[in-house]
Amino acid sequence: MQATLTFLGSGTSMGVPTLGCDCAVCRSAVAPDGDPRNRRTRPSIRLAYNDHIVLIDTGPDFHAQAVRENIRRVDAVLYTHGHADHVMGFDDLRPLSFCVKGNLPIYADDITASAIERIFAYTFRTEDRYPTSARVEIHRIDNTPGAGVDIFGATFRRIPVTHGIQQITGYRFGSAAYLTDMSDLPEESVPLLQDLDILILDALRRDPHFSHSHLDKSIAFVEKLKPRRAYFTHMSHDLDHAATEATLPPHIRLAYDGLQLQFEIA
Repeated sequence: MQATLTFLGSGTSMGVPTLGCDCAVCRSAVAPDGDPRNRRTRPSIRLAYNDHIVLIDTGPDFHAQAVRENIRRVDAVLYTHGHADHVMGFDDLRPLSFCVKGNLPIYADDITASAIERIFAYTFRTEDRYPTSARVEIHRIDNTPGAGVDIFGATFRRIPVTHGIQQITGYRFGSAAYLTDMSDLPEESVPLLQDLDILILDALRRDPHFSHSHLDKSIAFVEKLKPRRAYFTHMSHDLDHAATEATLPPHIRLAYDGLQLQFEIA
């Protein structure tokens, strides 16, 4: 089954341009003669397959991303973890949830689900509930590595990744995998990432970072896992798109907002 993956956002938690910054990359992101690929909103993706739309994460830029990509409906959302740059667009699901028969299904591990329920408590309360709150239902996914959930004919498998001092959720779906916000990859996850067509992973900047993979480390992950194609995301203003991509081998590219990829999801 064919699927289309769209990068809604490819930036870090502060976005590019970063507020208050006047570096060359931030200037390029907004200048009329700059490189629009350097304009990076907070990271998330859209998957379109089998006449359904599935999102992974809804960051604080989700409203603008949805307008840009003409997202008029969403059928399910998966979350990687509960940090602000991945969940704070949750409330923008409200009008989209009204278009779904029943409740919009939300998938997350227990820690992330609990964070969403706490941050958006008004959505989940049963007494005195605001009448136009999002109509959603959270499904807690199994924390077992490789545990899968079937969503509209495609299986999404949990891939544990290390994010600083915590473990969060990456996802494999068919021949593609999405591993945002990772500083390392547990050995138990390596067998789950074999024979990939597309690997999407964190590459925050050139210098090492406590909770994110950096450029050279991400290249090493690609060499270890050997996907046919790799795309780096969650990138800061340290990485100019054209200059950085010119140093990479042909099978490794930088993602950018709006980039679309075709792949086999099941």
